[in-house]
Amino acid sequence: MPEYGYFLPCEEFSPDDLIEQAGAASLRIRPSVVAAATCAMTGPFRLGVGSGEALNEHVLGGPWPPARVRLEMLEEAIQVMRRLFSGEEVSHDSPRSTVENARLCTVPDEPVPVDVSGFGPQWTRLAARVGDGSITTMPDEALVSPFLKVGGAGKMISGGTKVCYGPDRDEAVRTARRLWFDEVLPGEMSRILPSPRHFEQLEPLVTERMVRENVVCGDDVDARPAALNAFAEAGFDRVHVTRIGPGQRGFFDFYRTKVLPQLARD
Repeated sequence: MPEYGYFLPCEEFSPDDLIEQAGAASLRIRPSVVAAATCAMTGPFRLGVGSGEALNEHVLGGPWPPARVRLEMLEEAIQVMRRLFSGEEVSHDSPRSTVENARLCTVPDEPVPVDVSGFGPQWTRLAARVGDGSITTMPDEALVSPFLKVGGAGKMISGGTKVCYGPDRDEAVRTARRLWFDEVLPGEMSRILPSPRHFEQLEPLVTERMVRENVVCGDDVDARPAALNAFAEAGFDRVHVTRIGPGQRGFFDFYRTKVLPQLARD
């Protein structure tokens, strides 16, 4: 059975709210996690990386590269970080990045596992080749099987999914659509659109029916184990869940008392 956990919806809440949620999930913001900014880690920490989203990164200026180029940049960055993890002094110069005489004075006792996030065949090959694991959001065996075949066997396969818990399913559907309608947008749109207003222009394309069919909403106990078991059946090792919208305490209690015990029985 996979391990189950919670991931923090950083786009949706303030820092104070996120700290409270982390406490409610029995997670803690430790100094080792804060030190992730310098890539000097201790303890059971896994670094997750991805090819980025224009919405978050285009503000630095310059053109937004196509997926192929972003994946090449990501592979290069992973190689540089692995060298830094070893404690060596690193100088690296390429058209895409420059590092000059960089060295971490505090290095991890063991190499930090690097998990690669994404989807599609290019991502699959990259994650299997240079990652210690993969991260994706779809419980699809068609994503897992190619990863295993091209070099990912024995590596961690992690998944993440969003749900909207609440006693009124219709209200939960409306909340999910209002806050995360982009979850059901097809293709790469969520990765290449540069501004919130561009996302807002697409909102009318997402109906409540689309959200109802693709996001677990309401308080139906039986629907939730089925959604999580889909990850287990697809071969995932670890699954993290987050609750869309307010009411996190009720969500934690619901999963702790109603959902997780069913998974244990299964």
